[in-house]
Amino acid sequence: MSDAIKADKVMDLKGLPCPMPVVKVSKGIKEVEVGRVIEAITTDPGSLTDFPAWAKTSGNEILKTEQQDKEIHFFIKRVK
Repeated sequence: MSDAIKADKVMDLKGLPCPMPVVKVSKGIKEVEVGRVIEAITTDPGSLTDFPAWAKTSGNEILKTEQQDKEIHFFIKRVK
């Protein structure tokens, strides 16, 4: 089985300072149906702690986090 996750929505948040990536994702995740996945791409190193904290409080699930050079890719499943 492949470990590739297909995102239903991709959000390019590169260059945005904390807390904007999380703010935009918290709004953007409402645009997909429950069970769907969004991919958030950010360059903010603070996102590595911000997104897991947001997921815990919002009830959504981070399926995978990947770092590619300065980019951080979060795959987030809408649970609620």
